[in-house]
Amino acid sequence: MSRYDAGVKDYRQTYWEPDYIPKDSDLLACFKITPQEGVPREEAAAAVAAESSTGTWTTVWTDLLTDLDHYKGRAYRVDEVPGDPERFYAFIAYPIDLFEEGSVVNVLTSLVGNVFGFKAIRALRLEDVRFPLHYVMTCGGPPNGIVVERDKMDKYGRPLLGCTIKPKLGLSAKSYGRAVYECLRGGLDFTKDDENVNSQPFMRWRDRFTFVAEAVHQAQAETGERKGHYLNVTAPTVEDMYERAEFAKQLDMPIIMHDFLTAGFSANTSLANWCRRNGMLLHIHRAMHAVLDRNPHHGIHFRVLTKCLRLSGGDHLHSGTVVGKLEGDRQATLGWIDLMRERFIPEDRSRGIFFDQDFGHMPGVFPVASGGIHVWHIPALVSIFGDDAVMQFGGGTLGHPWGNAAGACANRVAAETCVQARNEGRHLELESREILTDAARHSPELAAAMETWREIRFDFDVVDKLATH
Repeated sequence: MSRYDAGVKDYRQTYWEPDYIPKDSDLLACFKITPQEGVPREEAAAAVAAESSTGTWTTVWTDLLTDLDHYKGRAYRVDEVPGDPERFYAFIAYPIDLFEEGSVVNVLTSLVGNVFGFKAIRALRLEDVRFPLHYVMTCGGPPNGIVVERDKMDKYGRPLLGCTIKPKLGLSAKSYGRAVYECLRGGLDFTKDDENVNSQPFMRWRDRFTFVAEAVHQAQAETGERKGHYLNVTAPTVEDMYERAEFAKQLDMPIIMHDFLTAGFSANTSLANWCRRNGMLLHIHRAMHAVLDRNPHHGIHFRVLTKCLRLSGGDHLHSGTVVGKLEGDRQATLGWIDLMRERFIPEDRSRGIFFDQDFGHMPGVFPVASGGIHVWHIPALVSIFGDDAVMQFGGGTLGHPWGNAAGACANRVAAETCVQARNEGRHLELESREILTDAARHSPELAAAMETWREIRFDFDVVDKLATH
């Protein structure tokens, strides 16, 4: 006896519609499906459509009380995964009425909810989502955006430069503030709390905020430049988070920080709304993302998390670097950089983008290149990211043999040199050694940095590669 004879629903009868033409108002999703042995592709695709929208495992009489044809998700297409016969792409259209307006939480609860534990599916990955413009317009988006941030910080014509204070845990608040001051007076625009700096016994949040604010104001006075520090307001409760954000505002700090995945999208959207009302910039760290996105067969691709964050709200988002210590395919990274910054992003399978995405008037987000970068990486970073990005160093500033200020100076000289070389028409990645060596003749700080890190490389194969061959 088959499972259908036993009363289990064949989802294909209701949720597989290969002739369906998606509407402009539909939310579209692309899943990479690894079905169980013996489960046809169309059945697996229909099962995902059903279990992530209106369906369940058997026929229920309450189906007759609603218009299922209006509300159901529809699997309308399956494609091959190049070079991978075990898996396939399934494209599913969802009516916009299935989702609460402005709620990334509700969208994800549907798309990546119980269906990811469905027995008929061996593995499942949400590769991409097309949020219809109708839905985008219900979301708040970045509190400020790239253009407004440049105006507030008075920074133009080059990437912004930052540094994460190290060691990330264990410093006293006063020592932490001193490290911030040295980096900012040396030439950086921002310094940053690491993602796991909250309010530990060795450095309570209020003490850290106070000493950091003193450091920022002192560096501003000495350099004549606007400075900032990403004060991490991530906290055990949303009420605590608001208290910390309010104190940062009282200290005249321009920017705060949030760990959007570990804290959750509800907390992030609430904080973004607070920042919009209070004129505060919002830096977003992606701690926990690789738990969700690194497995190429199961989870949520980072391009989906990128879109969700842009809708939920944030002015910066860590993007990976391609050239640093963290995982990141170059073409895929270029794809989600576009998703952070551009208003309309066309379908481009060479960058892993499965759908056109229209963000309307929603402002863009600064991608933050962070993770094992130093002066030798700057030519490639300027080439990959352009000007509208943040180069976020850590050891690549603080590890300078002459101290934090010298490390910051080396970063600033290298970045400005590379921008000038690019503007003159030089090929940064082919001529990087010559460009940096010429600049180092006039900057002993840069020369020392180049000598310190000239043998440092992170040459590991990328785990999550685009399926394009």
